[in-house]
Amino acid sequence: MSDIVIETRRLTKRFRSRYAVDSLDLRVERGTVFGFLGPNGAGKTTAIHMLLGSVRPTAGLGWVLGRPLGETAVRRRIGFLPEKTTFYPFLTAQEFLQAMGELSGLRRVELSARIPETLQLVGLADRARDRIGSFSRGMQQRLGLAQAILHAPELIILDEPTSALDPLGRRTVRDLILALKREGCTLFLNSHLLSEVEMTCDEVAILKKGRVAVSGRLQDLLQVQQTVEIEVEEMTEAAMSALRRLSLKVKMYGMPPRRLTVLLRSAEDTPEIARALVENGARLRALIPQRETLEELFVRVIESE
Repeated sequence: MSDIVIETRRLTKRFRSRYAVDSLDLRVERGTVFGFLGPNGAGKTTAIHMLLGSVRPTAGLGWVLGRPLGETAVRRRIGFLPEKTTFYPFLTAQEFLQAMGELSGLRRVELSARIPETLQLVGLADRARDRIGSFSRGMQQRLGLAQAILHAPELIILDEPTSALDPLGRRTVRDLILALKREGCTLFLNSHLLSEVEMTCDEVAILKKGRVAVSGRLQDLLQVQQTVEIEVEEMTEAAMSALRRLSLKVKMYGMPPRRLTVLLRSAEDTPEIARALVENGARLRALIPQRETLEELFVRVIESE
């Protein structure tokens, strides 16, 4: 079994003179959560539909679960939640999942156990026999997620899975994503909620005008900044003088325990800052290097030329 679940090489989709996706290169490893990011119009949804085989590429190559794009047999091994879901309002949640499960090749005896389990996972166990027409937008989103994971796929592609959810619903989905990852599932996630992506994804790719502008592991992409947050119970004049000598800017606020924001000349000066404070009589409670957030990285990449 290959460790690479998704791979594309110069995958391209052109609509007349406009490139929706331009020379897309991706590698998604098995058992990871991969964030596929970009502003509106960057080509994310077109790329997803090429991976699913519902849009034919103009050029380039791609493989999903070890098979070329578009193979029908592979689709049963994939779960997909589209950004915009449409349901038959007269069906109950249970009836809808029964139909989706049978289309995925599951037998009725399997579905009799699998449907209650899946509804429990997405927080809809008590609404199994209610008609979908009575569901809120957020509940419909969770039902869409249920159909994506119902057949226990190897790869799950989620297009804006938390867009209609409240904070509790987003936490439910986040916990489910992490649980699926622990079970060995691979998740490919497109979302504009970058804080959610930062909490769940191992790797990300940021698209800009149909091309990958940045990709890699989150821990490598998010730069350590030159700012540290410091908390001290006692601050001596000698410690403050040493801190000012070693840094570019110091801002202190609050009553004891005091908090300080310190702008360093280099992030590598952090250990020296801690040593100087302790040696000069300060009682250090915490020193936290600040790291760039995913939102800051996203804005920096998209706004750059």
